[in-house]
Amino acid sequence: MPLLIDFQDAREATRWRTINDDVMGGISRGEMTVENGIGVFSGELSLEHGGGFASVRRDPEAFELDGYAGMMLNVRGDGRGYQLRLRTNRLFDGAAYRARFQPPAGEWQRIVLPWRTFEAVFRGRLLTDAPPLEPDAIQQVGLLIADKQAGPFRLEVEWVGTQGDGDRG
Repeated sequence: MPLLIDFQDAREATRWRTINDDVMGGISRGEMTVENGIGVFSGELSLEHGGGFASVRRDPEAFELDGYAGMMLNVRGDGRGYQLRLRTNRLFDGAAYRARFQPPAGEWQRIVLPWRTFEAVFRGRLLTDAPPLEPDAIQQVGLLIADKQAGPFRLEVEWVGTQGDGDRG
């Protein structure tokens, strides 16, 4: 299982950008920091002013994931629902493929997300006419919270890797 993102790498913290609901008038806060070699996606979700999401995206990179069965993450959550988002050049700007996951609060858990679990979305709506996710076209990885629950959130990420063909889940 090749690691795509390893927060033990000191440069990893500089590769993430924040995109929160302030782009549409909301006041949610979210960011990616690194604490002791662990990525921490944290902040506060607000439902005021039409908001309700916080997200981070890693700088684009050609991951070349053809031949893998999906993605895996090792995370410790807070009991809230999150999304792993993948962007390709096959969708229009702003659209992404998402897979939802909800790790139990306070426990490290390996999340397995086969390609078939990803669905194309734009602003929270399913894109029924979008092409299927092509792993070799993935250029960007991101995390998003939009679970309609105001309040603080925290998702710790040790690493993001691939699910090998022998690891089907």
